[in-house]
Amino acid sequence: MNELPVSIEHVRAAPIKCQGIKTRLVPFIFKSIKWTPTDEARWVEPFSGSGVVALNLAPRRALLADTNRHIIAFYKAIQSGELTRTRAREFLISEGERLAKRGADYYYEVRERFNDQESSFDFLFLNRSCFNGVMRFNSKGRFNVPFGHKPQRFTQAYITKIVNQIDWAARQMRDKDWEFRVARWDEILSELQPDDFVYLDPPYIGRHTDYYNSWNEKEAVRLATVARNLPCGFALSMWLENRYRKNPHIAECWSGFESRVCTHFYHVGSTENLRNEMDEALIIKPGFAVPDSDEEETKKEKVAKQSSFKFSAS
Repeated sequence: MNELPVSIEHVRAAPIKCQGIKTRLVPFIFKSIKWTPTDEARWVEPFSGSGVVALNLAPRRALLADTNRHIIAFYKAIQSGELTRTRAREFLISEGERLAKRGADYYYEVRERFNDQESSFDFLFLNRSCFNGVMRFNSKGRFNVPFGHKPQRFTQAYITKIVNQIDWAARQMRDKDWEFRVARWDEILSELQPDDFVYLDPPYIGRHTDYYNSWNEKEAVRLATVARNLPCGFALSMWLENRYRKNPHIAECWSGFESRVCTHFYHVGSTENLRNEMDEALIIKPGFAVPDSDEEETKKEKVAKQSSFKFSAS
């Protein structure tokens, strides 16, 4: 899959979780953007995070960057064949048995080991057994998320789901020219060519971010300024509003661009009463947005109503 727009019915989940993951918004993103890549064109993500957007698009050429070196190392390990479904299964079975026997004590032992040795295997283990799948680091760059209180986390079915995701990620990037790089967003944007397309998914202003993706209004304003002068097409994801407040940054910094809006749901906590709607804006450079055929539907496009959309966690 390369050219956009495209309708996607079967979205696959990335093998790692992180805040702000765009899995459920992939169909909305892919049908809103117009881009026909040339042989030299790259799909570029300066804030790659979980990598779910690029993995589902599977472009021939890509540059995926993040300041979080552990995410980049994880995908490099998959790309090189160091982290395979077989090796991941063996590791998770072994570590899962230890977790089941020793519980929190073993989780914190692995967390300390990871912070000292930075193994992609330990990174995967922590990401799937920590509290709520949160990815957070302290000011010294050490993973500090507490235990998720589930000693029996790594059941056979859960391990199979994880290794299937790893295998899928490996197949999506196989025989393709993908570069994974630890870098700041401004370094990546300085290298763009006219035929490239950039998907920008920066941390959201006003919401908690981790150490690696520290983000403030000054950086967000600078990103908007730089984006106006990019030589290629781009699209940016940003929260627009929820039931409590609106995001003034979009009106202040992104006027003059096209936009599409999708309403989706997110959870803060573990109960249904904590479920809230969020209007997500996709800001698109003029000339790269799919023509809007229905203005009212664009304003309130409900992901929950897209009956053709199937989400797969395997």
